[in-house]
Amino acid sequence: MAPSPAPRPDPQSSTPADDPASARALARTPGAAFRHGMLQAMPFLLVIIPFSLLFGVVATEAGMDLAKVMGFSVLVLAGASQFTAIQLITDNAPAIIVILSGLAVNLRMAMYSASLVPWLRGATATQKAWLAYALIDQSYALSIQHYERHPRLSLSQRLAYFAGTATMLCVPWLIATWMGATVGQAIPEEVALDFAMPITFLAMIAPMLRTLAHMAACFIAVAMALALAWMPSGLGLLIAAPLGMAAGALVEYWVERKRSTT
Repeated sequence: MAPSPAPRPDPQSSTPADDPASARALARTPGAAFRHGMLQAMPFLLVIIPFSLLFGVVATEAGMDLAKVMGFSVLVLAGASQFTAIQLITDNAPAIIVILSGLAVNLRMAMYSASLVPWLRGATATQKAWLAYALIDQSYALSIQHYERHPRLSLSQRLAYFAGTATMLCVPWLIATWMGATVGQAIPEEVALDFAMPITFLAMIAPMLRTLAHMAACFIAVAMALALAWMPSGLGLLIAAPLGMAAGALVEYWVERKRSTT
């Protein structure tokens, strides 16, 4: 689902803050912005922790040892693609299908990155590297909404806020993955952990469906994924994801063209 282009930020603007919340955001030091990001990310732990526990359990049951499970989470750090890959590995899918499916699921990260460029274009190469590593659905959703709500934040405030959200979300993900891989077998079967995946994406995506393009991309991707669910080795997802993105892009182009002619 392609996010709409973010407005070009103007941190040097001399206009006053629009409301008390913006005034507080502008007054925060980078350290305070970091803590604010951590605080706003905390509710996601209610789904992040069960989600990562479940991954540790599933990956162990798929035959991975602790080193492989942790290496998977540390290097990939993307729950949806990790679950996709584990499912395909369990189904004995060819390696190329596993890789392509993981890449297809994570194509949205490229669009996330593109929408963050106007806000973080002044970051150094080192900063961009850790931003790319820590960019997950939740850190993106929180950060882009924060930047759009407070467009006059300085670059250091934006980076600090993003770092706060990523720290609060990524560190517990790794810890809970380890717990799932080591003591997950002791979790009773009646304790359902798989609720976390759909709830996470619903809580994150629903507030972001603000434009016709967003809704078109979401509807087409979901409809095609369901229609192609019969295809083996997750091939339906490989088709549904780009179709949804294409639909969103076409609707966005149509809306912009109509707006320019009126």
